[in-house]
Amino acid sequence: MSKTGPDRRPYFLLCGWFSAGALIVAAITFLERNLHDLPMEINQLWLPILFGGVLGVLFGRSDIRLRGMSRRLGESEKRFRQLYQRTPAMLHSMDRDGSLLYISQSWLDTLGYNRNEVIGKDFFAFVVDENIQELRIKHFQRLNELGEIRDINYQLRQASGSAIEVSLSEVAQRDFDGHLTESLAVLNDLTDHRAAEERIEKLAYYDTLTGLPNRALMNDRILQSIALAQREKRQVGVFFFDLDRFKLINDTQGHAVGDMVLRSVAQRLKKFIRAGDTFARLGGDEFVIVQADPNHDPNFMIMGQRILETLGQSFQIDSREFFTTASIGVAVYPVDGDDPQALLKSADTAMYVAKSRGRNNLQFFSDDMNASALAKTDLESRLRHALSSGELQQHYQPQVNLLTGRITGVEALLRWYDSDGKLIPPSQIISVAEESGLVFPLGEWVLRTACTQAKIWQDAGLPPLRMSVNLSGHHIRQANFIDRIELILNETGLAPNTLEIELAENSVMGHVNDSIMALTDLRIRGVSLAIDDFGTGYSSLLYLRHFPIHRIKIAQEFIRDIIHNPDYAAITEAILSMADSLNLAVTAVGVEEPIQLDFLRKRGCLEVQGRLFGSAMNAEEMTLFLKDSGEASREIQERAGKSKSSHEESKKIH
Repeated sequence: MSKTGPDRRPYFLLCGWFSAGALIVAAITFLERNLHDLPMEINQLWLPILFGGVLGVLFGRSDIRLRGMSRRLGESEKRFRQLYQRTPAMLHSMDRDGSLLYISQSWLDTLGYNRNEVIGKDFFAFVVDENIQELRIKHFQRLNELGEIRDINYQLRQASGSAIEVSLSEVAQRDFDGHLTESLAVLNDLTDHRAAEERIEKLAYYDTLTGLPNRALMNDRILQSIALAQREKRQVGVFFFDLDRFKLINDTQGHAVGDMVLRSVAQRLKKFIRAGDTFARLGGDEFVIVQADPNHDPNFMIMGQRILETLGQSFQIDSREFFTTASIGVAVYPVDGDDPQALLKSADTAMYVAKSRGRNNLQFFSDDMNASALAKTDLESRLRHALSSGELQQHYQPQVNLLTGRITGVEALLRWYDSDGKLIPPSQIISVAEESGLVFPLGEWVLRTACTQAKIWQDAGLPPLRMSVNLSGHHIRQANFIDRIELILNETGLAPNTLEIELAENSVMGHVNDSIMALTDLRIRGVSLAIDDFGTGYSSLLYLRHFPIHRIKIAQEFIRDIIHNPDYAAITEAILSMADSLNLAVTAVGVEEPIQLDFLRKRGCLEVQGRLFGSAMNAEEMTLFLKDSGEASREIQERAGKSKSSHEESKKIH
């Protein structure tokens, strides 16, 4: 590989200039002496030769320097032109009249022109504006006065005929007199910027799954509708609805299918949303439609009926057919609220009323609903306080074996009295607890209190009995449900076989697979299980035989009218017969009259619970009742009327 040596051209050039300078000065000296007829000797020329050579070298160095500067200037100008033309930024220069002098390649590529189509043309020939001359005058006026322009947006026409938006910044170049000679402009294409802004806005104001407005944009649209309605004395309807039993689709088919159903709902309802109305998704399966009333003719009922009819039709998802309905609550401005929050709250309240009335219906908000919602909120707040302050009470009702006349168990019953001493219905407490999430700490309190009391009775030497505790179906679906029960049993020291967990029929059958797994786990750990309020739900005998239960409790509404209602009597007989065939124990609840007891014992019912044998008592009263269990047993035997022989008689009947 050859090596590049030092550049010797300046050396040779200086030698040449030395020689030329020496020769010129020597020649001048010789001619001058010759003109004056002076003698000339060779040794007299050494000084002129040296002087001329030095002058030649000095001139040579200046020439080399000038040549270098000229070359560098040419190279610099070449690099500048290349950089100007190849820079990714859109650049152009124009003269004082607006004619384009230089154009970057990016400028040409973005707008789609050739260089020959642009150079020398007026820049404003490419600007799109209705008043182009006025715009041109203002542009140059500002450039002359300020010497620069910063971030002004222009629409530029592309070669294809379309237009793009650019942001232009420009600086002026002036002569010695301060007059504008040229200007250099930088243009930024705002197409990507606008697209990014639209994407950001879509993320901020639109639901990513359905493309509908989200809560933030919906609130703004409600405000706009209210402002318009105020000026023109109109009404605004806010429809708040969610899909009935949508969770079942998610749980059984998966969230991917659930998402497709939600998108299908959005697409279907979009078709009849009028211009000016807003259709939004709040999250999950909750939607809101905001409808103005441009004709001063309230037609909100029509809109609600259309929603119900539209969603009542089946959805085809991946060759499968799904059905869902909606529960709709409607609030109307200005009657039900004068701001987005108040209207949404009223519509939400009405929607929950629609659900409580069977779903798939429409309910308009009313003051009664508001009063009910406020009462629930107040009750929830008081319940939270009651859980921490010890206001709640536990009462116990005995369960009696008709053969022995002995108390075989007690059922723990929640009691809560308000400040006036009035009993708050347990069903109302449970309803609020389930809606607010308090059902879990409440259930744990009930369970811990009952187990503690059962252990106290055991330690006091009272007759052994089982402690029945009613829990909500929500507890079955709680992840640590079984672990919490086991922890409470360990902490209180109560044996698992002393505890019986009662679960309502509907809560168990509503989630069959989860229920079977959880209850089987409990049964393995030694806890007894019972189905409460049996007969009021929709149990399948096929499923029932797979549940690890050993007791069913006949609902007291059947027992209450068992004598006067032939249907209830037939249902009770069927339950007793079925339980006998499945080898399940039965407890009849709500026995208050001897005639009811007589009916039950004649048909083989061995255990009863009701005021005929003892009302619900607090812990102290129940303790005294249990201590006097011998006398109580004799009284029960008398009420039962020789129940043992009656049982033998019932066996013959069966």
